[in-house]
Amino acid sequence: MKKVRVGAGQGFYGDTLDGALANAKYGNLDYLAFDSLAELTMAILTKDKRKDENLGYVKDLPMTMKKLLPFVKDNGLKLLTNGGGINPIAARDKVIEVAQSLGYEGLKVAVVTGDDLLPRLDDLLAKNIELTDLETDEEFSTVQEKIMFANAYIGAQPIVKALREGADVVITGRTTDTAQFLAPLIYEYGWKENDWDKLASGIFMGHLLECSAQSTGGNFSGGWKDIEGFDEMGYPIAEVEESGDFIITKVEERGGLVSVDTVRQQTLYEIHDPSAYITPDVIVDLTALTIEQVKPNVVQIKGVKGKPKPDSLKAVMGYHNGYMSQVMVGYSWPKALEKAQKANEIIRSQIEKSGQKYEEIRTDYLGYNSLHGSLATEPNEDINEIYLRMAVKSDDKRKASGFVRFFPPIALNGPPSLGGFVGNTPPRELIGMWSTLIPREIIENYVTTEVHEVKING
Repeated sequence: MKKVRVGAGQGFYGDTLDGALANAKYGNLDYLAFDSLAELTMAILTKDKRKDENLGYVKDLPMTMKKLLPFVKDNGLKLLTNGGGINPIAARDKVIEVAQSLGYEGLKVAVVTGDDLLPRLDDLLAKNIELTDLETDEEFSTVQEKIMFANAYIGAQPIVKALREGADVVITGRTTDTAQFLAPLIYEYGWKENDWDKLASGIFMGHLLECSAQSTGGNFSGGWKDIEGFDEMGYPIAEVEESGDFIITKVEERGGLVSVDTVRQQTLYEIHDPSAYITPDVIVDLTALTIEQVKPNVVQIKGVKGKPKPDSLKAVMGYHNGYMSQVMVGYSWPKALEKAQKANEIIRSQIEKSGQKYEEIRTDYLGYNSLHGSLATEPNEDINEIYLRMAVKSDDKRKASGFVRFFPPIALNGPPSLGGFVGNTPPRELIGMWSTLIPREIIENYVTTEVHEVKING
């Protein structure tokens, strides 16, 4: 019986390549898929492209390809990544350049474009597409002049087209996290666009692989202390049958754990409604899902159901949202938290007396509430140290930059035992997020797939 083996290569931009290399070397894979993008990543790549028009893709892509293309050439492995980010054409060209440097003539590199909506925003508005924000119902006009990037989440079908045209490597922009994991299954098994249960199972498989080690014991809230090999975590591998049923496992040569609980925790990640996990390819229903341990580090998945795909696609946009400046100062025992709270009081008073206006002032106490926020309870003992972190937001970069000047005097004029001053970095530009829904045909009619064959001479 035919089975397709898909491995996880990356869970985010900046992830280690070790898990991908181990999967390529030991995993007997057919496909290795990389999920490189998040909303934050798109903002980072946008800033890169503003500095250099040739950038806008994930910068670790050339190094990744240099190390993995030998497995493509020698073993027939195929690589799928959305690391093209804001500039998939430049990413494609960089991959071809790497292949040429390795002498891999004949390798086929595909690029998928059409997710970038920035050049089309005026046209969309002219078609009476309102682009209202999904979270706030705000009108698009409030941010229209500040938009820095705009990309639609597209699904697996353009990647499938690339595979049908013989692509060995597929580079995309803003596909969904799961699209590059589903595409090989559609291609290999010939699943139709209305095979909802199979497509849903493929999407769920991608969901379990998209965050690298989160299915193999990484970031696990259960018995994490008993997991071996945190310094060399294995990334998940799925072995998928034509029916859509699959197992999750990992290579023996790497650390980590594949169990019902590690898989179940990743199952819940970002799933707001288990009966309707919406993607461009299918709406996934997990209410009949079964997760069973069949061997050590092997978990069987069955029971995923699917519903027809949505009529609209989600688009995410980033807009200029002012500047942020922050300062951190530490206070030591005794009464470290009280000292930090007093310093916050002093700084806020001095800001008010100076007449300086900020859109927002935020205070956190590292060691007390910087992660838990309002849910934190005050410590019941006099802890060793607390760091005061204060941040301001301003539309004026110069005003944001001036925030740091309030702090040096409190070293001698404020509570005792201040140390660890951090605040000399320049203000950081903030990018706000805007999400909206757009009729899918208006986006998909512009999506293109091109396959280029690597040539060494000419």
